[in-house]
Amino acid sequence: MAAVNYSGAPEPRLSGPQGGGSSSSSDRTVFLFDRRLEQGDPKEKVLRCGEETYRGFRSAVCQALCISSEDNFVITTTNRKEITDDNFSEIVQDGVTLYLLQSVDQTLLSATKERIDFLPHYDTLIKSGMYEYYASEGQNPLPFAFAELIDNSLSATSRNIGIRSMQIKLLFDDSQGKPAVAVIDNGRGMTSKQLNNWAVYRLSKFTRQGDFESDHSGYVRPPPVPRSLNSDISYFGVGGKQAVFFIGQSARMISKPADSHDVHELFLSKEDFEKKEKNKEAIYSGYIRNRKPSDSAHITSDDERFLHNLIMEERDRKSFTTVVITGVQPAHMQYLKNCFHLWTRQLAHIYHYYIHGPKGNETDAKMKEAGPFNNIDIEILMFEKGKVPKMVNLREIKDDMQTLYINSAADSFEFKSHVEGEGIVEGIIRYHPFLYDKETYPDDPCFPSRVKDDDNDDDCFLVEKGARGKRPIFECFWNGRLIPYTTVEDFDWCAPPKKRGLAPIECYNRISGALFTNDKFQVSTNKLTFMDLELKLKDKNTLFTRVFNGQEQRMKIDREFALWLKDCHEKYDKQIKFTLFKGIIARTDLTSKRMQSPWATYSAIEWDGKTYRTGQLVKTIKTVPLFYGSILKFFLYGDHDGDVYATGGEVQLALEPQALYDEIKIIPISKLDRAVSDRAVKKYIEDEMARLPDRLSVTWPEADELLPDETKLAGTPIGALRIEILNKKGEAMQKLPGTSHGGSKKLLVELKVILHSPTGNKEIISHISQHGGKWPYWFKKMENIHKLGSYTLKLQVVLNESNADTYAGRPLPSKIFKFNIIEGKPEKFSVGLLDPPFRVGVPFNIPLDLQDEFGHPTQLATDVKPILEASGLTLQYEEISKGTTCIIKGVTAKGHVNNYLGKNFNLKVILPGLKEDAQILKIRLQPGPPRQLKVKPDSEILKIENGTSFPFQVEVLDESGNITAQPKLMVHCKFLGAPNLPVYTVDCSNAGTNILTGPVVHVQNIKKDQMLKARIEIPSCKDVPPVEKTIKLLPSSHVARLQIFSVEGQKAIQIKHQDEINWIAGDVMHNLIFQMYDEGEREIIITPALAEKIKVNWTPRINREHLIQGLLPDVKVPTSVKDVRYCLITFHDDHVSLESSFTVRPLPDEPKHIKCKLKGPNTLQMGEELQSEIDVMVTDQYGNQIQTLAASCVNSLGVSGIGLDKSNLKTTWQESTQTMTVKGIRFNPGPPGCKELCFAWREFSDFLRVNLTSGPPVKLHLMDWPELEEPIAVINGRELQKPLIVQLCDQWENPSPEANVKISLIKASNLKIIPSSQQHKTDENGRANLGVISIHAPRGEHTLQLKASYNRTTLDCPIIKLNVLPDPEKPVCLNVKYDRNASFAAGSNFPDFMISVISEDNNIIKNINPGRVSMKMWEGQSSGSRVPTNVTTFGCSKVKDGKDEGFFYFRDKMVPERVGTYSIQFALAIDKTNILSSEQVIIEVVPNDPVKLLPDSVPATPAVSNVRTVASRTLVKDLCLHIKDEYNNHTGNDLVGKIIAAIKSSNEEDTEIPLFQGKVKTIEFPFNRGSAEIVNLVLAENSPGRDSTEYIVEFEPDLPALAKPLEPYRLSFMFYNDFKKQQRMATLTRERDELSKSISVYRSMFDTNEQLVTEIKYQAQEAETKESHLKNELKKHQIDIPQTNILQYVDSLLKQKILEQEGVMKHPRRACTLSNYPKDNQDILGKIAHLAQIEDDKAAKVISWHMASDMDCVVTLTTAAARRIFDETQGRQQVLPLDSVYKKTLPDWNRNLPHLRNGRNHFRPIGNPVFARDLLTFPENIEHCQIVFGMLLGDTIIIDNLDAANHYRKEVVKITHCPTLLTREGDRIRSNGKFGGLQNKAPPMDKLRGMVFGAPIPKLYNILSGQIDLLQQYRAAMVKLLTVNKDLHLQLQSLNTPEMQKKKQELAEQEKNLKLIEQKLGMTPSGKCTESLLRPEALDMSDNPTPPKRMRR
Repeated sequence: MAAVNYSGAPEPRLSGPQGGGSSSSSDRTVFLFDRRLEQGDPKEKVLRCGEETYRGFRSAVCQALCISSEDNFVITTTNRKEITDDNFSEIVQDGVTLYLLQSVDQTLLSATKERIDFLPHYDTLIKSGMYEYYASEGQNPLPFAFAELIDNSLSATSRNIGIRSMQIKLLFDDSQGKPAVAVIDNGRGMTSKQLNNWAVYRLSKFTRQGDFESDHSGYVRPPPVPRSLNSDISYFGVGGKQAVFFIGQSARMISKPADSHDVHELFLSKEDFEKKEKNKEAIYSGYIRNRKPSDSAHITSDDERFLHNLIMEERDRKSFTTVVITGVQPAHMQYLKNCFHLWTRQLAHIYHYYIHGPKGNETDAKMKEAGPFNNIDIEILMFEKGKVPKMVNLREIKDDMQTLYINSAADSFEFKSHVEGEGIVEGIIRYHPFLYDKETYPDDPCFPSRVKDDDNDDDCFLVEKGARGKRPIFECFWNGRLIPYTTVEDFDWCAPPKKRGLAPIECYNRISGALFTNDKFQVSTNKLTFMDLELKLKDKNTLFTRVFNGQEQRMKIDREFALWLKDCHEKYDKQIKFTLFKGIIARTDLTSKRMQSPWATYSAIEWDGKTYRTGQLVKTIKTVPLFYGSILKFFLYGDHDGDVYATGGEVQLALEPQALYDEIKIIPISKLDRAVSDRAVKKYIEDEMARLPDRLSVTWPEADELLPDETKLAGTPIGALRIEILNKKGEAMQKLPGTSHGGSKKLLVELKVILHSPTGNKEIISHISQHGGKWPYWFKKMENIHKLGSYTLKLQVVLNESNADTYAGRPLPSKIFKFNIIEGKPEKFSVGLLDPPFRVGVPFNIPLDLQDEFGHPTQLATDVKPILEASGLTLQYEEISKGTTCIIKGVTAKGHVNNYLGKNFNLKVILPGLKEDAQILKIRLQPGPPRQLKVKPDSEILKIENGTSFPFQVEVLDESGNITAQPKLMVHCKFLGAPNLPVYTVDCSNAGTNILTGPVVHVQNIKKDQMLKARIEIPSCKDVPPVEKTIKLLPSSHVARLQIFSVEGQKAIQIKHQDEINWIAGDVMHNLIFQMYDEGEREIIITPALAEKIKVNWTPRINREHLIQGLLPDVKVPTSVKDVRYCLITFHDDHVSLESSFTVRPLPDEPKHIKCKLKGPNTLQMGEELQSEIDVMVTDQYGNQIQTLAASCVNSLGVSGIGLDKSNLKTTWQESTQTMTVKGIRFNPGPPGCKELCFAWREFSDFLRVNLTSGPPVKLHLMDWPELEEPIAVINGRELQKPLIVQLCDQWENPSPEANVKISLIKASNLKIIPSSQQHKTDENGRANLGVISIHAPRGEHTLQLKASYNRTTLDCPIIKLNVLPDPEKPVCLNVKYDRNASFAAGSNFPDFMISVISEDNNIIKNINPGRVSMKMWEGQSSGSRVPTNVTTFGCSKVKDGKDEGFFYFRDKMVPERVGTYSIQFALAIDKTNILSSEQVIIEVVPNDPVKLLPDSVPATPAVSNVRTVASRTLVKDLCLHIKDEYNNHTGNDLVGKIIAAIKSSNEEDTEIPLFQGKVKTIEFPFNRGSAEIVNLVLAENSPGRDSTEYIVEFEPDLPALAKPLEPYRLSFMFYNDFKKQQRMATLTRERDELSKSISVYRSMFDTNEQLVTEIKYQAQEAETKESHLKNELKKHQIDIPQTNILQYVDSLLKQKILEQEGVMKHPRRACTLSNYPKDNQDILGKIAHLAQIEDDKAAKVISWHMASDMDCVVTLTTAAARRIFDETQGRQQVLPLDSVYKKTLPDWNRNLPHLRNGRNHFRPIGNPVFARDLLTFPENIEHCQIVFGMLLGDTIIIDNLDAANHYRKEVVKITHCPTLLTREGDRIRSNGKFGGLQNKAPPMDKLRGMVFGAPIPKLYNILSGQIDLLQQYRAAMVKLLTVNKDLHLQLQSLNTPEMQKKKQELAEQEKNLKLIEQKLGMTPSGKCTESLLRPEALDMSDNPTPPKRMRR
């Protein structure tokens, strides 16, 4: 700001935003935006000036902005408030932002930025008070901090004689320094020592002694004064320090005692503390400045300039204390500024009674009485820069809560209480009445109690809460000062009663109160809360007395208060009177179920001098909108009966006019307009009714008008329509008249066209039109009505959105037009159904269907001649019939057709004159009836050889020469001219032509040609002429004889039939010939046809050319002399069968080979000789032994072989067998295996193989585990992937077949293997199978060491490394979740328990059978994990759809019926022996809702009289009644009330009822903590009552807190007028009670036995049913159970089946030896080779080879799991995640093979084709595996062999794509057709290196498993049946024992005696009465926690 110019007014200066300088404090900085013109300067201008008037300021602005003073403009604030002379000083402050505009409402042409000042919020630096002053119930604690400083001032001024002045100055003027707070009083001040004491924290005025000089020296507790207003409230030495450091960061204490000339000053600050701490100085040390008054020389900081003025004021004060707080928190400053009224009002509330005296601020009092409190002045002053200081005296505040309470109260009730000696509490209760329509109880802004009156709520109105709401009654004052955070809800005597008292219940909510205590009650150090006030006041020893006119009155405080409250209600409450009671209802329109009932309904009310009745018209106020309606009824909440007064209620209105609204509204009665007249309401209703729609106006703008009942042709257009809706006034309208309470609804017009058909009305057109605003309702022209029939066009007004055609029960306007639609002129036609077949020359009819434009049938009106046309036919017709049916009659067609089946023709029918005049129909014209017969061949003379038949080609023709056919068309041929000639017959019914033939024509002894006649005719067609032919019969020339020859040189030797010929073995017989002759012995020339009929048996291939020449094939002689060849030649034709045979016997040939044979085993161990001999014999080339050798031939024999040792080789000759023998075969050491020996004799040689086995074992080799270098991954608890098989090997690594060598496993102690480590022995192959072991060990690497020895030599053994992983499927713990805050009431349901099973890898296991999870419960708390035997077990509930896999729920399980501590444990059955249990859940079962009132034990029936003796009149000496729930548990400990005892007669007509002592009808007993003691209940002396009469004492509980009342407990007693009779009857009564108890015990025992027998019978029936069912199931498996020795038979059969099953499992199966990937995660499925199994070996081999590249691939469910494997194996392992597979292209597993089309074979395949995928079986994860193999195998097909595959492919590709084909022999044809080569040929199984699919478990294993399971179930059922039957037999026997019979007799006698005693007593006979007496005992009998039967099941 600019500097002040003292010579005159400061010169206005304009600068930019950063202009600056220095100026005096009177200058102001103003920010200006010139927004008069759009092109003005957009930046802000900063004006510094000191003008004090608007005129000067405007001139300065004009000068600074170069504006003429004559220009017209305004200056406004940013809120558009114009600056004027009046408001200039108020608005134009330093830093204000202003606009220059042409006018106030001008549009802002560009945006501006307004400068604002705000203080950030940050944590208080000094927190000594922060922990004590906390916000509570929405209140800011800052006023309570000020109160601590005022407390000190009140104490300091307590001895003042005159005015006690206290000031709080808020110094917020920046020009005087930084913000500060000063608290100044004119009290006695402090010396320097007292000031030192003040600085000591927690040094109270009672402990300031010794070294400390007390600032309250000579303290004496003040004498008692009213309200304890003794000013003794500066107490603990804590509050002042807490307060100053809560408000700010530093405090300056300035004080001067009256008798001192010096002022003492102490300064404490956070900054000083931090500095001392940094310099490591003593923190709690400092200086007190002693100075003369008004000396401010030490104040040098500008931040504390204000202190100069404060110090200057010291000279006028005799004594004082000033507290100056600086560094005020910004948040506190904002609160103190912005909420000035709020916190000063709060202080006025705290010190209300110090300011106004003991009676408080009575504003209507005539004059204030003089007293010690009128001299206390507490002033608050706030100084802000540029503002007028705010000043308020707390005495002047009129709206603090105590003032509001005092001045709104109509009366008060004062009381007093003395607590623990000197503790005194004074109290006052004030009554705030209800006045007509509102409560007068004042609202606390910090504690709002109810909704304000002007709240507008349309639909939901709740009953108004009590006036006080939820606020407590009493505020609490300590030594006259408010303790703000402590309130007292109520006392027993002023709380709302449980039952209706003298005053209505709502009166208890109209009271407020205050409690005034002395200093004998403890408060917190900051005086925010009492420590123990409420506890002491509500102690049972605390007594309250009423204070009346200043005097204590000892009387019943509760009755006095109730009478006072009743008096206040009657005197001061002005309420509504509800009259004409109608009944109690429940209101379902309220959302709160608690408030839905009860509601009393009334027909009238009286309110403020007026009566409102049902049906009366009323208007509302304070509702939006206002309602007009008629009263239906009045509602009042509560169970009322008759007329009643109430503060308010609700009224139900029917909104008027009902025709317009049809709504019901329920509003508070207080919102009825009491000033409106009936005339005004009726006029409103009439005006509303006239605005409703009345009728429709319809016009036809396009002239296609529809007249009523008009008939139109189909398709005739209707419309368009123009419609207007008119009301009664004739005004057009488009919406319902607008209402004042809900928006007006639009009106629509709906058009419907309805067709009336026989099947019902059908809506064919429906449109809705809305009003267009500028045009009316409009419907376009309708041209699509063409269906015939009656129609209705309906126009209906409907409501928008709902489409309702009624409103408020009245129909909206509508209009109806009825019309008919008939058919039009014919436009087209169609041909009807013809009557086939159509034959040449046979007439037929053509029906025609005529139609109009829309297809409706119509008639042919004009003379139309049809035209018929067909290509290739001659057509003509007789006539055409016209009318409803049109038929062209007598149509005939002639022409040529192709065959007997006929020919298709297009017949065109033309009707000239129609729009569509032609129709073409296809007909099939068949030949006509037979008319002639045609026979081929055509020649008249035909030649036939004797013994043959002759075929004739016959054709049957119609009149046009077409071949025709008809049924039974038989053609006959008869031969004439010789005897016994055949007759030919042929059927021509199907095709009209056929071959006519038959048996051969044979004539005996024919020597020459013979002539015959043949007659051909159709017997069934007489009009067809017959045909005759001449037959010439020729003699036959067939073969008659066959002869065989062998040609040697020029000589032919005949071989006769069955001759034997010797020939050299292996040689060939050449030159065999044959000859044939006819009957005349003439040689027959062999033709190719004859040669075809000649067969030989020694070769399948015959050279036909040689046969024609007469040469037979060469005969190959057998190579073995043992074989004899039989040779056969045959000739067969139609006439003769000839044959000839001979035998060929072979002879040995020349020596050609030698043959070696081993006699004995062919195995030898290295270094040993072969024990077997070798025989060598000489054979010819065919192996026939040469029998002509000599012994010298041995010399020519030699033996050789690789590694052969010939040192002991010997050769001998065996004459008997003609063989050479070799011995002494031995080999040098080397690799074992098959060794080949070569034997040579002369130029011949032979080879022999022997098996050379290995040497002795020296080491062990682990089979099938090649990857021992890397650790083997195994999941903990799982088996290894393969068995451990070891092999003994010799020193050359050769397997050593040494048996019985012991092998063992050595392991670490933390490694457990199953089966446990034990010794194994090798088998005969030197191999030992250690089995598949399972590993149990901690996670990490472990080793297994194999150990073996042979001949006391330790063998070299391998070490196995294991990497143990956690088992993701092994459960290790159970996780239990449930509502831990739930209460467990006896007999109720438990909350839902959610159980999950956690695996070793800390994941949830999902695939667990819910039947394995159980819940166990028992009473008590077991030690450790041991579970008692008497537990209750629950099963798992069903999981809801789909939801929550892996979680098991236990729902709706019943809580035990007995109260106590119970334990719950959840268990998972891992197997039959192992169970995994959860941690025990300990619950406390609490009692259920109270249902009955019962004693501990049933008392004896009293017998009393009305004599003087008290003992004879005593009904009950001591009886304790308890409230119990339905399960007999004690409950109701929190209930308080009373028990009312009354006497009633069992006879309702009896009016003479005994009275209790004191001649009263009822006696009340207190009820506390769930029980009541009934002590000394005595009848009155000379009480009325009938002699010898049974009466009942009813003990009725009166418990207001119970919603449902309990049944009273009834005790019967006998009443007598005579003492002696009473004594006698008392004895009988005791006998009756004893008999009743005994009978009850007997009955209970018999009932228990009967129930037990029934239960056992039911169990026996169930067991028998189950045994029968299982027996039938076993029969289905061909297992019959014998009648005797059942268990022995089942046990033996079970043993047999189990052995069979084990045998099946031990049978070797194909297995995949490829190591699987560890499944340490549920997302890993494993390697593909392990996912599937194949039963067939050949298919397994070829499919495994086909998928060889994929077998090692690991399949995962997710890409994340795949990536993890990829990373773990450094990318070496191939992986396949299933979530990345595109599944839409996967094959359908139900698809048929390609050769199947529509379920039928397209061709007949060979080779048994089948999809490869159908041969796979999946042990687990079937759905996932189908995805994998569907993708990899696709539609690959398996077939038998390559030929079948090629045939299949060749046929399939004709119709579709052929997939890859694999053959069972190992070949592959790819989908592109390629086959052959090594890449398409599968290698042998052993070459696949174990990467082959394993074989599944045999089906027999599953069958045996099912049988074993059934047998085990049957055995268990049989055992249970036998056990139950045995128990039943024993139980029935026990019921018939003499002891039980005796007990039954005793029961009968006791019942008889009881009946006699009751007759003597004159009591009601036992039965129901006895049962009621005994019922409590029966309930107490069971004390165990076993749930009832419904729970156990």
